[in-house]
Amino acid sequence: MSSTTSNMSATSPAYYRYRPLNVGRIVVWSAFAIALIVAPLVFTSSLALTMLSQIGYLIIICLSYNILLGQGGMLSFGHAVYTGMGSFIAVHAMNMATKGQVPLPLVTIPIVAGLAGAFFAALFGYVTTKKSGTTFAMITMGLGELVAAMSLMFPGFFGGEGGVTTDRTYGKFLFWNFGPQIQVYYLIVFYCFICTALMFAFTATPLGRMLNAVRDNPERVEFIGYNTQWVRYLSFIIAGFFAGIGGGLAAINFEIVNAADSLSAIRSGGYLLFTFLGGATFFFGPIIGAVLLVLASILLSELSKAWLLYLGLVFLFMVMFAPGGVASLIMMNVRVALFGKFKRFWLLYAGLAVTSAVMVVGFAALVEMIYHIQLNAALGPQVHFFGWNLDTSAASHWTIAIVLMVVGGALLEVVRRRFVRVWGQAQGEIEAEIKRKETA
Repeated sequence: MSSTTSNMSATSPAYYRYRPLNVGRIVVWSAFAIALIVAPLVFTSSLALTMLSQIGYLIIICLSYNILLGQGGMLSFGHAVYTGMGSFIAVHAMNMATKGQVPLPLVTIPIVAGLAGAFFAALFGYVTTKKSGTTFAMITMGLGELVAAMSLMFPGFFGGEGGVTTDRTYGKFLFWNFGPQIQVYYLIVFYCFICTALMFAFTATPLGRMLNAVRDNPERVEFIGYNTQWVRYLSFIIAGFFAGIGGGLAAINFEIVNAADSLSAIRSGGYLLFTFLGGATFFFGPIIGAVLLVLASILLSELSKAWLLYLGLVFLFMVMFAPGGVASLIMMNVRVALFGKFKRFWLLYAGLAVTSAVMVVGFAALVEMIYHIQLNAALGPQVHFFGWNLDTSAASHWTIAIVLMVVGGALLEVVRRRFVRVWGQAQGEIEAEIKRKETA
């Protein structure tokens, strides 16, 4: 008895250890939840509510895409397949529930869509994840085009050019019938918060960590005994599940699904583009990308016919000067602020903002006048440009636009060089301070 007791005391700890609460993480997640709840109370217009609803499900889709791109290094050109198929399964499930064929409340439809996305990801992913790199990207593009082409061959399921419509008010849930948009918004943000939390938790799982390892050094992962194809495949299925949920929420929001829009390569390219712009190397980057996607597709497209040109230029400059996306710019400035060196950049940032604004106004004025001549010349020489009337027949307006662009660009280059020099000095001081703390 004494020997047993001594063995137990030797193997059991003398005290319990508790991990301290991560207060910062609790604050961030609480702020995220509060922002989702309060947003429609702050932005009360119908347009704002529509945009907020789209942002909600696009956050899920962009985060699911980032499981492939950011965490796994898998450049996919066919992610719209899984969101689109989730949307179609969701809309058919809603129609069946309306007829009383299946007992599915509306709140469960996104789960059905998620299972559909996971099913098709399991079906197609087994082929695509056998390869990596450029070959993987080409296979996903081919499968995406294949599914989009096949949608025309099965009009009974895909609805042809008109798509498939539904009615989301087929059944009540508690006291909601999901007729008003505000009720649909809160359904979307409920799934948005839950899915965001689950995808964040996935990053800390053994599979999520191993996916990062496969991205960084697949040869070493194979050397220690893991099958890199199965790591990619399982992660691909998880990404497809969340993509399907986002597609199901989109079907509930619009009550119509069209193959030409939901399954197109343009849609997949949009997920890729804005996930990258938001910042694929940070978890919150795709959330920023989802917001930018809605702002570009709704606001920017309404303001200018040349919005795709502006978007392409923004993407080009981000690739050249900030390949980590908007999230990387935020985190670099947070790092500078934490070391108490941000005050030297206030005037420089103001200079960059003013000079770039002058250059952009001049450039945009030139673009808008050129587009007007090419597309709307029959409407007269007047162009409405942010409250101003530009006259394409007046040489003075062309001259002013060119001067603004050239002068603004020259001043921007002067300020940029000064900024780069000061930024380099600050980074050197930060690195020296870090080394000093490590050696102390």
